[in-house]
Amino acid sequence: MQKRKLGNNLEVSAIGLGCMGMSFSYGPPKDKQEMITLLRAAVERGVTLFDTAEVYGPYTNEELLGEALSPVRDQVVIATKFGFDLDTKVDFRDKKEAPRLNSRPEHIKQVAEASLRRLKIDVIDLFYQHRVDLNVPIEDVAGAVKQLIQEGKVKHFGLSEASAKTIRRAHIVQPVTALQSEYSLWTRDVEAEILPTLEELGIGLVPYSPLGRGFLTGKMDENTKFDTTDFRNTLPRYTPEALKANQGLINLLANIAKQKNATLAQIALAWLLAQKPWIVPIPGTTKLGRVEENIGAAAIELSADDLREIRSAATKIEVQGARYPEQLEKMTGR
Repeated sequence: MQKRKLGNNLEVSAIGLGCMGMSFSYGPPKDKQEMITLLRAAVERGVTLFDTAEVYGPYTNEELLGEALSPVRDQVVIATKFGFDLDTKVDFRDKKEAPRLNSRPEHIKQVAEASLRRLKIDVIDLFYQHRVDLNVPIEDVAGAVKQLIQEGKVKHFGLSEASAKTIRRAHIVQPVTALQSEYSLWTRDVEAEILPTLEELGIGLVPYSPLGRGFLTGKMDENTKFDTTDFRNTLPRYTPEALKANQGLINLLANIAKQKNATLAQIALAWLLAQKPWIVPIPGTTKLGRVEENIGAAAIELSADDLREIRSAATKIEVQGARYPEQLEKMTGR
C-alpha cells in the first residue's frame, strides 16, 4: 500500500478505514468477532489509518478498535474525536433536534482520558474536534489539545467540517495536522475555499463518505430500502427521488470504470487520490472484499485526460438533495 503524509509528519496508508458503520448508524451493530477479524485483516493488507469516535455507539466502536488493534498497535494510526455532549442522548436520526456539542477544555481532557482507556493505548495519534462548538472559542479548543500533546496523551490535532476561517484560527494556536470533511464526486463543497487553505497551511484532508455512503458504488437506486435504524433514512440525498435523479453520476463512473477495468468504487476513490497528494480517504465497510476493493483504488492511474473528462461531466450533473437534514447541516462549515 502506498503511503501519504497528513500535515508535516503523520504518515499513513493512502486509503484508510472508517469504522463507524461497524457499530453505529448504518443498521444494527455488526458481530464483534467478525469485525475484529476484519480490522486485523485490513492491517495485514497494509491499511494503517483507522477512524473512530467516542460518539460511535456511543463508546462501543472505540472499544472494538481497542480490542482488535492492541496486538498490532505499533503498525497503526488511530484517529478518534471529541465534541459531543454524551450526557444527553445523541440520535442523528432525530429530524427535529440536533445533538448537543461540548468542546469545553475540561471536557476535551475527560474525553481524551476515556478514549485512551477504551482504545487500550497510551497516546491518541490524531484527535479531531468532531464539530465546531460555537460556544467555545476555537483558540481554547486548540489550546486544550496543545496541552494534551505536551502531556504526551495526543500526537496530532484535527478538525472536522470546519470553515477556512476556523482552521486558520486554530492553526495559529496548535498546528492542525488534518481536516476531516465530506468530499467525493457528489460532495465537492471543499474545493472552493477549504482545499486552497489546507494547501497553504500544509494540512492534510481526510475525506469521509468518499463513496457517498454507498451510493457511488453503483449499488443503489430509487428502489433501495434501508434498515429502519439506518441513518440514511433521514438524509435528503437518499430519498427515492434523489437516488433516481443522481444516477447520472453512476453512469459517469461506470464509463470510466469500464475503460480502466475497475469498479465504480475504485474510480471514485482514485479520483479523490488524484486531487492532491495529501488527501487520504477513509471509506467505511464491514466486508473484507470491500476493504480489498478499496485498497485496489490506490493502484489505479487516472490520466490528466481522465480527470478532465470526469470533472467536465460531473460539473454538468446537478446533485439533488442536501447532505444532511437542516439541524445537522447547520453544524458544518462553521
